[in-house]
Amino acid sequence: MQIGMIGLGRMGMNMAVRLLRGRQKVVAFNRTPDKIREIATKGAKAAYSLGELVAALSPPRSVWIMLPAGKPTDDMINSLLPLLREGDTIIDGGNSFYKDDIKRAEKLRKTGISYVDAGVSGGIWGLKEGFCLMAGGEKSACKKLEPIFRTLAPKDGYLYCGPAGAGHFVKMVHNGIEYGMMSAYGEGFEILDASPYSKYLNFGEVAHLWNQGSVVRSWLLELAEEAFRKDKRLTQLEAYVEDSGEGRWTVQQAIETAVPAPVITASLFQRFRSRDANAFSDRLLAALRNEFGGHAVRQKNGKGRG
Repeated sequence: MQIGMIGLGRMGMNMAVRLLRGRQKVVAFNRTPDKIREIATKGAKAAYSLGELVAALSPPRSVWIMLPAGKPTDDMINSLLPLLREGDTIIDGGNSFYKDDIKRAEKLRKTGISYVDAGVSGGIWGLKEGFCLMAGGEKSACKKLEPIFRTLAPKDGYLYCGPAGAGHFVKMVHNGIEYGMMSAYGEGFEILDASPYSKYLNFGEVAHLWNQGSVVRSWLLELAEEAFRKDKRLTQLEAYVEDSGEGRWTVQQAIETAVPAPVITASLFQRFRSRDANAFSDRLLAALRNEFGGHAVRQKNGKGRG
């Protein structure tokens, strides 16, 4: 099957390579030409403009966008619209908000162009292991794309989730769960690190052990093992954690539907907290303890006051 791929970042490039290895035909475009030249050496047809990309695809065309959510994706869709025709399909494989998908699908439906939202998980390991795919949109449009989906995914790694927005909704919740799991692992290893047994433990070995039949085994724990192998106590890293937006959206959805989600919510707030090593709220806590109980506080000059 033939597919146009727009966006050759870490995910987009690996997806294009996996498609080529699966004998699918890829026409590729990227904002910077060096990535286009790179994928062309692997068998893709190079397109140095959107016009070239669309012209190289046989109708009905399928164009997959792998760009940051929000304005970059909206701008790309708007740029493609004059070039595409009724019967063509746009697939958004980025981490878009599902309500944006619903709006886009309705807008494109009026032009006769199908819109498919594809939640993609797999990270930089997807090329080797396959990408877990969660698709939303018209069922007939997703059915036509199954050769692409099944080439990208491992066995049983593709699911049609429902109408517009469903794919990115399932991916959003997936990422919210991921936030909670990562925080639990972080807390557990911090307890080990603070314990009297810390000096006896190799955390990489502990992570490896827990992946051998334990109920907490997971791919994330395999990645933790690899991280500890590179840096036994992660001393080369700063405790600063960004969030992609999907954790926030999951919490917002929980609030909208009155679903208690304390673990995911706390894990999101933990990421916010990681970005401030000298939080105002903690300074106020210290000041209040000093005021009401005379408890000692630490000054910036290193001197204590109690």
